[in-house]
Amino acid sequence: MRVFLGITGASGVIYGVKVLELLKKSGVEVHLSMSKTAERVLKLETDLDAEYVKSMADHVWDEADLSAPPASGSYPIDAVAVVPCSTKTLAAIANGLSLNLIIRAAEVGLKERRRVVLVIRESPLSLVHIRNMELVTMAGAVVMPAAPGFYTRPKTIDELVTTFAGRVLDQLGIRHSHTPRWRV
Repeated sequence: MRVFLGITGASGVIYGVKVLELLKKSGVEVHLSMSKTAERVLKLETDLDAEYVKSMADHVWDEADLSAPPASGSYPIDAVAVVPCSTKTLAAIANGLSLNLIIRAAEVGLKERRRVVLVIRESPLSLVHIRNMELVTMAGAVVMPAAPGFYTRPKTIDELVTTFAGRVLDQLGIRHSHTPRWRV
């Protein structure tokens, strides 16, 4: 399987890093594009650097490169995830504004009827955000607010983030056993 992963500059960049880690553990070919703002947020929120994150991907594309293969519907990408997805990126995807490769890859995913997952990390939400989420949902995307579950009784932030990242892989259609499942 081949997945395009966009990491934007919304808070919660660790979710994107964890999704990347789990995709690689699952044997998925990952095409990564990190926005410049995501790289700044990575420095603010973690002890990781962008080069380390990029080293986990199979292919790394500059966000400004609209001639990169994932910008074309003829390039075989199975699914697209934007984790986290800033509300700026959400608005651009919802309104068809190909401002960068991350947005274009999501637009291509929608037009080609591929799985597209957008992990929104914003609170509270305005009516504009909600309407943009409605538009992308009607176009076929899955909107996942970065809302971790507590049913696994996580003891660390990493456990919480990993469980949510596993749910993203579920939505991408990737079978895995990296995270606990609901049990009664």
